[in-house]
Amino acid sequence: MKTNVGGIDKVLRIVVGIALIALAAMGMIGAWGWIGVVPLLTGLFGVCPAYSLLGMNTCPIKKGP
Repeated sequence: MKTNVGGIDKVLRIVVGIALIALAAMGMIGAWGWIGVVPLLTGLFGVCPAYSLLGMNTCPIKKGP
């Protein structure tokens, strides 16, 4: 799959994912907090299946040589 998550989007996904997982692990929010795995993984790998389905892309355009 092509990378479709970039820049600030990637950083926000990672931060939100870690925050949700941490809150769930500490018992501050319910088990739904483990859904933080999804944004964490999409941020780390740079690929969001929902973006692919919707035709979205937040990666900057790479120019050839």
